[in-house]
Amino acid sequence: MSEQQEPVSVEEIDTENNALESVDLSTYSPELRHLIEFEQVPEQAIPMVTSIHEVSEEPVRDVWDELPASAQNILDNFEQFHALISIGQTFAAIDFMQEFETLNMPADMDEAGQADYRASLLDKVLQNCVKDMVKQLKKARRDPILKRDFMEIFAEAK
Repeated sequence: MSEQQEPVSVEEIDTENNALESVDLSTYSPELRHLIEFEQVPEQAIPMVTSIHEVSEEPVRDVWDELPASAQNILDNFEQFHALISIGQTFAAIDFMQEFETLNMPADMDEAGQADYRASLLDKVLQNCVKDMVKQLKKARRDPILKRDFMEIFAEAK
């Protein structure tokens, strides 16, 4: 994401309310549905994927629009890029939340301070997912193996 864009905040990703909810994937793009299956996303993580997918569309589209056409051409469309970002951010967020539980917080930090710190770190993790994906797409322009890997992800969906 560029510096002027706000990352998706942890408050926007409402996983607690959606955790027990069944998600109707038919309302989401075929690209996201395919990637959920391709990556074998655990059923309990699907609400988080869809929540991230919904709240991130606008900032992810801004990043997509800033990509050079040669990087955009690695994928077929924005929806593939958006799906990759959503899945990547979900797994990164889950890993972060598991690691955060083991973090030793300063004794003088109150719960609100800890929550703010956690939200700040999670925002950075989510933002880094987007940056990493952009780097990978740009690299794939010069790396035939990486380009093929990107193309194979969605080859079965066609």
